[in-house]
Amino acid sequence: MYIHETKLRVRYGETDQMGYMYYGNYAEFLEVARVEMLRNLGLSYKSFEESGIMMPVLELNIKYIKPARYDDEITIKTTLKTLPAIRIHFDYELFNEQGELLTIAHTKLVFVDMKTNKPCHGPEVFMEKLKAFF
Repeated sequence: MYIHETKLRVRYGETDQMGYMYYGNYAEFLEVARVEMLRNLGLSYKSFEESGIMMPVLELNIKYIKPARYDDEITIKTTLKTLPAIRIHFDYELFNEQGELLTIAHTKLVFVDMKTNKPCHGPEVFMEKLKAFF
């Protein structure tokens, strides 16, 4: 299992009239968490794309428990529970500064060969780095 935490602050423009983070902005927070998880491993989406692999999202599931509010610092705990193959599953928990669970989410992405536009296995360098955690 591999776990990484990212902190983001809810900006004013990301909130709705109620002062809650607008529900559509959660997907962007999850993307930042995924990108930062890869950076923590010494990799990047850009390096995947340069090697000819893209990672489109197949599924996004979110359960809103409590609202994230303007100026809250949110901790996003991102977890890979299984070693990826052709698909990669990310689980997320979002917490406020008081440690209250705000949101749980899940995304499923697929590795796609950019030349053939067909599913493929994850980049070898990525898989090697993850093996130590599983």
